[in-house]
Amino acid sequence: MVKPVHFVCRAPHAKQVYLLGDFNEWDPSSHPMKRCPDGSWFIEVPMTHGHHLYVYLVDGHWTLDPQAQGIARNARNERVSMVAVS
Repeated sequence: MVKPVHFVCRAPHAKQVYLLGDFNEWDPSSHPMKRCPDGSWFIEVPMTHGHHLYVYLVDGHWTLDPQAQGIARNARNERVSMVAVS
């Protein structure tokens, strides 16, 4: 089963923001986020049941999500954000 999951990154001064994660093989260009009028960035991603790891790429810098449901480690032992989809 696939559910839409909303991601919001608060980066009002950023020029570009992307969503990277295990769901897109950490591809830095496959999920560009859209700037909202309040300066945050938004994307809706259809995701399957389970735990997914992700980060925001804000102007080229990996950024953890302070609103994430948890913090985990990826295959390279880097800290990443986690979301649970049920």
